[in-house]
Amino acid sequence: MADVKKKPAKVVTKPYLTGSVFDENSVKNIFKFFGMMVLFLLMAFIVSLMTGFGAKVLQIIFNSAVILLLLYICYTRGINHGTEAVTRGEILYQRQEKGVEMTPNEIRLSYHPAKGFVTALLGMLLILIPAIILAFTAEKQMTTPGALPSFATTMARRSEIGDALQATYIESKPPTAGEYLRVFVRACLMPVFRMLDTENKSLVLTVERLSPLMLLFPVAAYGIGYMRGPKERARVHTRIEENRRIRKRKEEKAKKARMGTGSSKQPDQLN
Repeated sequence: MADVKKKPAKVVTKPYLTGSVFDENSVKNIFKFFGMMVLFLLMAFIVSLMTGFGAKVLQIIFNSAVILLLLYICYTRGINHGTEAVTRGEILYQRQEKGVEMTPNEIRLSYHPAKGFVTALLGMLLILIPAIILAFTAEKQMTTPGALPSFATTMARRSEIGDALQATYIESKPPTAGEYLRVFVRACLMPVFRMLDTENKSLVLTVERLSPLMLLFPVAAYGIGYMRGPKERARVHTRIEENRRIRKRKEEKAKKARMGTGSSKQPDQLN
């Protein structure tokens, strides 16, 4: 007998009210996203420094896993936020159908497709702005002279060559604002820079100029996850409806079984 393929469950959706991009919880959610990013980037920075594997392949694998973990966390957080917003919109729609009065603030809390992207972008802004500045001001880093060799210390005391040695080896320029920005951005993208060949100055420069786009990946992951809110709610409704149908079928089978058992009994014959 050929196997009977189970029909896919019909997707069940419920109407919901659409909110706005900003609501009374936007500031709180923005700071929550910012705090999450600061905490994770700090942990990624420390872990990347502690796990300095000798093989470059292992460094690439490990740091890629760290990056994917960050994107997955942002994606799931976005899904949770979007699902909650859709749930609130469904409740408000039911209240609207019943004629219950609602405030504008309540409606704004409902789901809006762009809310996830805007929340994450504003939460990333304090990290994104330095990267944007660096992208427009970054220059190829050249190798600078090292410290004065020990055998040349006596030469530095001679007036005819001492000034030249001082300028070449000892005197150094104070760090500029651009260098502070570079350190900050590299710290935020430490897993990425750990995978690079630091001797390739052109590649490092390219990554620095693309750093704003790389920092937008968590924003995109959160926003895409938020947009899955309606589908996640539909999946919940579909599962609930499928469970209800299964329970109903079981009850009908049990009822038929009881009726069949009762009809099979024969009345006792009188002597």
